[in-house]
Amino acid sequence: MSGTDMSVAAARDTADPSGGERLRRWRMVLGGGEADGTGCALTGRDAAMDAALGALYGGGGEAGSRRTSGARSAGLGGSAPNVARWLGDIRTYFPSSVVQVMQRDAIERLGLAALLLEPEMLEAVEPDVHLVGTLLSLNKAMPETTKETARAVVRKVVEQLEKRLANRTRATLTGALDRSARISRPRHHDIDWNRTVQANLKNYLPEYRTVVPERLIGYGRAARSVKKEVILCIDQSGSMAASVVYASVFGAVLASMRSIATRLVVFDTAIVDLTDQLDDPVDVLFGTQLGGGTDINRALAYCQSKITRPADTVVVLISDLYEGGIRNEMLKRVAAMKGAGVEFVTLLALSDEGAPAYDREHAAALAALGAPAFACTPDLFPEVMAAALEKRPLPIP
Repeated sequence: MSGTDMSVAAARDTADPSGGERLRRWRMVLGGGEADGTGCALTGRDAAMDAALGALYGGGGEAGSRRTSGARSAGLGGSAPNVARWLGDIRTYFPSSVVQVMQRDAIERLGLAALLLEPEMLEAVEPDVHLVGTLLSLNKAMPETTKETARAVVRKVVEQLEKRLANRTRATLTGALDRSARISRPRHHDIDWNRTVQANLKNYLPEYRTVVPERLIGYGRAARSVKKEVILCIDQSGSMAASVVYASVFGAVLASMRSIATRLVVFDTAIVDLTDQLDDPVDVLFGTQLGGGTDINRALAYCQSKITRPADTVVVLISDLYEGGIRNEMLKRVAAMKGAGVEFVTLLALSDEGAPAYDREHAAALAALGAPAFACTPDLFPEVMAAALEKRPLPIP
């Protein structure tokens, strides 16, 4: 018995009395052609959904490979009108999260990136982080007629991310800055009891089993002047697209805080300092150029030259660590920065994409220097930065 026959048999064994709904679901899963052994014909909306799926995931991505009787074929091919129609179909039949996955698969499986250079196509797509990464990689090849539409798509995604992340980031980091400002005569609710107890252990009275808090240590309030300096050093090689998008948004949020001086540097084999564009993350993103090689050592050398207050500086390297430069020099620079008092954070990715590919040897070498490398989701990033600003252990997932 073939795998298809076994699947159909299993479906029939567990079917409801009528068998209709469960067989319908199996038919949607198995697709058409040889997989259509359920004896269940699709009509109406089901047939249209099946055709939209078949146009993308059918044999080799050929148009209409899941074509069923009476079903309208989505037919991707290389035709912009057909693709635009298909994009409209999937937005009709599937939720936004599924649409985003299907769009990304269409770009990767069927080589449709070039069609995104047409304004009509950009107006039809569902904007998301992955689409922004694709547009940025096409930036240099993009005709002038498309650039304004592309910027509008990117801005929509950026605004969605800022709405989701900005307030929580500011609140978390403001609290961290306040806690990092220690005072010696705190009010009762501002006392840092952990540090106060540690500072007064010599005053322990065994007979009373207590510590006399001769010296109080409390949380202060961050001044309006610059309290900390943050340098975001971002690898803009092609595999880091989503990280570049999120880091640009976070860079703009950090730059909006008066008590943090923020610098944003992107690199491949060259280095671009985009600090003067941090008031608009869309400008930052279009100032990047995804792709190319990687020279982490050279980028860190530039960042190191911009550090003026090591003890109050956090350097965040966002890279998969596939170094094309001088490995030993890179590690020496990290060691030198940490030795001077810099808080050094290495993020293998800043995205929701799961475990990234990275250079494990370089990650292990950084960990040995006290700079463990780990992937970080956008939701965790404020906590990571707060820990770095307070000089406490990072919340490594």
